[in-house]
Amino acid sequence: QVQLVESGGGLVQAGGSLRLSCTASGTIVSPNVMGWYRQAPGKQRELVADITNRGITTYADAVQGRFTISRDNAKNTVSLQMNSLRPDDTAVYYCNCKGGVAVESFFNSWGQGTQVTVSS
Repeated sequence: QVQLVESGGGLVQAGGSLRLSCTASGTIVSPNVMGWYRQAPGKQRELVADITNRGITTYADAVQGRFTISRDNAKNTVSLQMNSLRPDDTAVYYCNCKGGVAVESFFNSWGQGTQVTVSS
């Protein structure tokens, strides 16, 4: 199975930047999507951004223009550059990888999460 490990979270002041990284290990079946989700206290987990193995990206409206997702297929890593951070970006950020060519082989893996706190 795919294992995901995140790093790069921390405490930053509003307007600052952080870069999250996620490294995947194990067998990753194509097609696949790697991305970042976040969950704030009292709120549901939500998609932040994701990117397919072909480089197609999707961003949540709340982060459009501020965050940039990228991946390195050779290294099996995905990163999230977060700029102009706001207090409402505060959440636990989870790396995700899902995919498969058919329902029988579909997978959905999650990292352990990394805390991002943005102070006002």
